[in-house]
Amino acid sequence: MATVVVPHLMRDLTGGLARVEAPGHTVRAVIDALEERYPGFRSRLCEDDALSAVLTIAVDGKVSRLGLMQPVGQSSEIRFLPVIEGG
Repeated sequence: MATVVVPHLMRDLTGGLARVEAPGHTVRAVIDALEERYPGFRSRLCEDDALSAVLTIAVDGKVSRLGLMQPVGQSSEIRFLPVIEGG
């Protein structure tokens, strides 16, 4: 199962857990699995059917350009990061 590093502001949903595991072959599938276990998880990360515009995803330390469709391995680590803009 993939490991998700839970953002600090979302730990109220996980009972304070900083890391949780969930099955899935894509980031979307992992979020769906976490939503079943921790209701409200998806709404904190997504807008409609896409990742929130203020977030990006890193899988195994690499920022993804595929968003929710990013493939996830059995031992992958997923992090949700704020988008940093500037020049």
